[in-house]
Amino acid sequence: MDSGRARLTFLGTGTSQGIPMIGCHCSVCVSDDPRDKRLRSSALVEYGGLSILVDAGPDFRVQMLRAGVSHLDAILLTHNHKDHTGGMDDTRSFNLVEHRPVNIFCEKYVLESLKREYAYAFAEPRYPGAPEWNVHVIDGNRPFAVSSNACDELLVWESGRGYRRCSPDSSCSPHPVEIIPIRGWHHKQKMLSVLGYRFGNVAYLTDMNNIDDSEIGKLKGVEYVTINCVRRTPHFSHFSLEEALGFFRKVGARESYITHISHLLPVHADFERGLPAGVHVAYDGLVLE
Repeated sequence: MDSGRARLTFLGTGTSQGIPMIGCHCSVCVSDDPRDKRLRSSALVEYGGLSILVDAGPDFRVQMLRAGVSHLDAILLTHNHKDHTGGMDDTRSFNLVEHRPVNIFCEKYVLESLKREYAYAFAEPRYPGAPEWNVHVIDGNRPFAVSSNACDELLVWESGRGYRRCSPDSSCSPHPVEIIPIRGWHHKQKMLSVLGYRFGNVAYLTDMNNIDDSEIGKLKGVEYVTINCVRRTPHFSHFSLEEALGFFRKVGARESYITHISHLLPVHADFERGLPAGVHVAYDGLVLE
């Protein structure tokens, strides 16, 4: 297992409606600062030689093209909301260019949601060209391993029939990395489980309003950590600014980043100026390494 350093790229840092929000003319939505143009939240993590995506929301296609991503070993889903899973159909492109199924890691309830929303991807027989996934159900209380997709089955296209799966190369060495899930809750009353993920020295968390101290202990020693914040005042399903800052103080990372940002917070430059030392506002395209 690899426990070294990771490189994280913020592909999207906006809340569920993104910035600018449709029909809004507030100072944030009309800002000409490119850092105030926010796609729905997602991150690309390069770790242990693997390329790992966290969440595939409605802006997935644009994010992949904008970042020039042509290879993914796995997609980790934090939870089942559409702003984090709404781009899953576009994973078909990776089936086509990599000739491999896409590895999806998520909790069981998220899988059940995918089965409802993307029933055609699970149907038998499957409609030709439907997404080809390998879904791995994870226990949010335990570390899990992710390996190179080079060791997965090959997809061979048969016109009019769809993909046929062929045995992988038996000589392939998977070189797995260990990922630590951190469970939080997307509601003050713990109504919806959300998983953040630690990749060695970097931890990516979003869409939380409640995190047990035992989970925060799993973040000890990280250099970089993220958390969500949609407004200054309390919110039933997201951290307020003060709650986010309190979380950062508990973790004690060298640098902390706010993501999943709405237009109810200031424009990027003003927001950044008002934060304590070591706390930053993430923006689309920002790289941590």
